[in-house]
Amino acid sequence: MMKIIGALLIIVATTWTGFEASRHLSERPRQLRQLKSALQSLEAEIMFGHTPLHEASRRLAAQLSKPLSWFFESFAKRLTNSETTVKDAWEESMAEIWKFTAFKHGEYEIMKQFGETLGRHDRMSQQKQIMLTLSHLEREEGDARDKQAKYEKMVKSLGFLSGLLLIILLM
Repeated sequence: MMKIIGALLIIVATTWTGFEASRHLSERPRQLRQLKSALQSLEAEIMFGHTPLHEASRRLAAQLSKPLSWFFESFAKRLTNSETTVKDAWEESMAEIWKFTAFKHGEYEIMKQFGETLGRHDRMSQQKQIMLTLSHLEREEGDARDKQAKYEKMVKSLGFLSGLLLIILLM
């Protein structure tokens, strides 16, 4: 009886691990789409609303789901509550929130480069920087969708099958 309960616990744990890894693969394209949408909204706020950056970030935080809402909320707070540059506030917010996202190093570099240009140029140049960032994120989203399609089902199966292998080896 104890062996059966132990075997069931092993199966449940390894299957759950596989599904959790699979969720991470499906979360990345979703968060990339949200990030692209957020940057498009930021562009609209800058170009047409003439909204200050901290206010635009606060509005974005209210529209987005977590963890991206945390990022823009943190960015807005850093801009209003401390004497810091836009670049530093952007990078500090990224460093604080990045571990909660499903993003990879490529997205980190793209967003870091975008943060270096944010608030430094006139509206037209800023719009060009946003468009450039969106095109880079589009490429990363395509890569994320490819990886999701290729590996999502395999990771789920691998979790279950590794549990079965472990049970066979222990019996």
